[in-house]
Amino acid sequence: MAPFLVLFLAGVVAASRGDREPVYRDCVTLCERNNCTGSRLTDFRAEQPLYMRVTGWTCLDDCRYQCMWYTVSLYLKEGHEVPQFHGKWPFSRFLFFQEPASALASFLNGVASLLMLLRYRSSVPSSCQMYRTCLAFSMVSVNAWFWSTIFHTRDTALTEKMDYFCASSVILHSIYLCCMSA
Repeated sequence: MAPFLVLFLAGVVAASRGDREPVYRDCVTLCERNNCTGSRLTDFRAEQPLYMRVTGWTCLDDCRYQCMWYTVSLYLKEGHEVPQFHGKWPFSRFLFFQEPASALASFLNGVASLLMLLRYRSSVPSSCQMYRTCLAFSMVSVNAWFWSTIFHTRDTALTEKMDYFCASSVILHSIYLCCMSA
């Protein structure tokens, strides 16, 4: 019975308040129609900075971003709270970073994990009983922070899944590590 309830509710919670907003949807439709077809699309691509192209920002993505902030400004002007869009709170993009502070924090955590991995390898003899298990945990952690950095830089379906799956692998490996060392 529970799986059917979950499937039923999945259809009910399909969108966030912001992306259900008619102003937002109309803005995106109009922006896409006016800027993302024919010669206007060619102009967009010609004017788009290289770093935005390399990280996969499309004309539609830019329309969604601009319309999100337009909708937020209307909400604030009318005294309403800032809504979520596509399941996430609005963040100001910096260069190609979708969530700059989160990307920086993830990157620094990744660097710290990598430095600890290198320190571990240089100071712990490989003959130690848990050496390979701890080494694997460090590699799983570095990988998770890598994908977290990528996800917070550019949120796509793939980067979101990789971030969540890799974070889950750190948790599962932590449980395994605790059980093995007990």
